[in-house]
Amino acid sequence: MKIKRSRKALSPVVASIILIAVTVAVSIAVAAWMGALTFNFMATEQGQITFMSFDSKNNIIAVTFNNTGTAKITINTVYVNGVQNSVWTCFVGGVATTPAVVAGNSGAQFNITSTVVSGAQYEIKLISAAGHTFSSVGTAPS
Repeated sequence: MKIKRSRKALSPVVASIILIAVTVAVSIAVAAWMGALTFNFMATEQGQITFMSFDSKNNIIAVTFNNTGTAKITINTVYVNGVQNSVWTCFVGGVATTPAVVAGNSGAQFNITSTVVSGAQYEIKLISAAGHTFSSVGTAPS
């Protein structure tokens, strides 16, 4: 009995090379897709209030805010002790800005006009346009 060899079939070497090439192409596509997901997740709002000072003579609370993330943060609401405050100014690089946009890896100062009582405790909340809350508590000097 003779075994017939088909001349149309692929050799095992060529089939292996094709399988390896397909595997590499699929893994590159998956890596690119996962990389795109990572960049979307990395651009998140991250910030913190690093310093507060109180001026009881002029009724101003100065708040230093640092954006520690890569995405810009737009602050659109300020609360003092749980009450929304509409009289505030944002300074970025010493220049008043409207709207209050703080670029990634940079800082800003917020001057909030509010009654300042010596020895009183103040909770400051900065709310971003994306809904994130950045808060800190400080006590006015006596």
